[in-house]
Amino acid sequence: MKDLAIVIKLMMVEKKDVLTSILFGFLAGITAVGLFASSGYLISKAALMPPLYALTVMIALLKLFGLARAVSRYGERYFSHRATFTILSNLRVRFFEKLEPLAPGIFQKYRSGDLLARIVGDVESLQNFFLRVYYPPIVLVIVFLSTVVFTSFFSIYIALLLVVGLILTACVVPAWFAYSQRKIDHNVREVRGELSTEVTELLYGFSDLKIYQKLDDKEQMLTESSMAYINEKERDGVQSMFNQSMNTMVSLLISWSVLALGAFLVVEGQLDGLFLAMLVMISLTVFENATPMALLPSHLEESRLASHRLFSVVREEPLRVEEPVLSLPQDQALSVEMDDVTFCFEEETRRALDGVSLRLEAGSKTAIVGPSGSGKSTLMQLLLKIQRTDAGEIRLAGTPISQVAQEDIWTNSNVVLQENHFFYGTIRENVALARDGLSDEELIDALDKVQLSHLSLDDEVLEKGENLSGGEKQRLAIARAMLKGERLWLLDEPTSSVDVLTERTIYHHLFEQAVDDTLVLISHRLTGLEKMDQIIVMENGTIVEAGTFDELMANRGYFYDMKEIEKSVLL
Repeated sequence: MKDLAIVIKLMMVEKKDVLTSILFGFLAGITAVGLFASSGYLISKAALMPPLYALTVMIALLKLFGLARAVSRYGERYFSHRATFTILSNLRVRFFEKLEPLAPGIFQKYRSGDLLARIVGDVESLQNFFLRVYYPPIVLVIVFLSTVVFTSFFSIYIALLLVVGLILTACVVPAWFAYSQRKIDHNVREVRGELSTEVTELLYGFSDLKIYQKLDDKEQMLTESSMAYINEKERDGVQSMFNQSMNTMVSLLISWSVLALGAFLVVEGQLDGLFLAMLVMISLTVFENATPMALLPSHLEESRLASHRLFSVVREEPLRVEEPVLSLPQDQALSVEMDDVTFCFEEETRRALDGVSLRLEAGSKTAIVGPSGSGKSTLMQLLLKIQRTDAGEIRLAGTPISQVAQEDIWTNSNVVLQENHFFYGTIRENVALARDGLSDEELIDALDKVQLSHLSLDDEVLEKGENLSGGEKQRLAIARAMLKGERLWLLDEPTSSVDVLTERTIYHHLFEQAVDDTLVLISHRLTGLEKMDQIIVMENGTIVEAGTFDELMANRGYFYDMKEIEKSVLL
């Protein structure tokens, strides 16, 4: 219920629409009772052949109740749905505000399909919380109490019978079915998440599944997930209809009881027979608001599970830095220092980094090399504050990174990651992300420097850059970094998919621009590192060697062995 409390808090931001919905809901309910009560009284009164003017007044009153009911019902629907849509909007904004600081690390905990199911499906499910759970019981209680008070003027026994009916239809019957409904709702959410995950993986991995002829197996898994979801939804629908049918049956039994008790009281002379039809019509009408309460446990459980699944994603708040938050120096090269840094990914026992210490002077050029899995990319993630150290300290320009906002680090860095995202649009739109105010001439010049002069700024880019080769994507990412023009370069395998000649040209322009900047290059390739001020060699999360190219070759250590292996492979 803690998660639902968040939803209620966001809901009360729209308290004006919430209160207006309750007001119009009450008016719609009480005018419906008045409409049918006056109808019953008019039928009984007409049998006694009263004066025409009396019937005329009662008919006019009947029409007034009918008009008031229609207007009130429209007002209730209008304000309640407007409140719902606004609440969902506030909910999405609140969720994304909490989700954004957790990206991109959130994908290490949740599969993208499951995350999509929570963001879309669970948010949509919460629309029923206000419409079906929150304000209907409030309207029901107010309308019922008003009706009971009115009925008590004619018969206290019938009023008590209506109270018993309220307890049965609004509390006892819903509570009876709540337990069984909880398990069904849980299963529906789980299988829906599984279905969304399977669909996402099928779409992302379609080419690989086709190549390895495993598409049929994956389609079978998707079909099974789909059937499981359909079966659970059928169970949910059957259970909901059964609950509502039981509540309807109880409400009709109460109405029959009102008729029987009223007839008995008329025979005993304790009730004027003129009011019997009116009281029966009141009981039939007032329970129209109580019958939907059978579905309240279902909607409540659905909302509880949806809010739990949704907010469990952002349960872990991003690490808060102590005030004041320090800023990095602007327009100057930054030094990088690490002191005994240790890091281990969640739920893993092997340390990705183990006691790493290094110092990179401002304006220096450093290459970090080593086999796959040695911790090079993890080190980059720590520098960018995508991950946070378990132990040790990182400093940029002498400032502890723990006291620097992540946005400040990214703002002052030119970053090229192993995987770079490209949006659906044009080459211009994707390259111009670097910074605002770039002219077409600057964009074209950047494309020329990374050997992409064959591309036009108006060329289309498909989602995730599907129409671009791996090398073209990397070169576009480098062009963005060059256009950004900050003084700290963090490059993770920026040219792994680029041929040697093109790579040489790109590095020429890159080093020419970054001549006075701090540059950190992660690379598997060992060629072209002679220009580096320092080469750091990593293995199994530790630094095994460090020095200039000539020093490492002269030491004939790990780097020398790697270089010899590379030569033998190339030759």
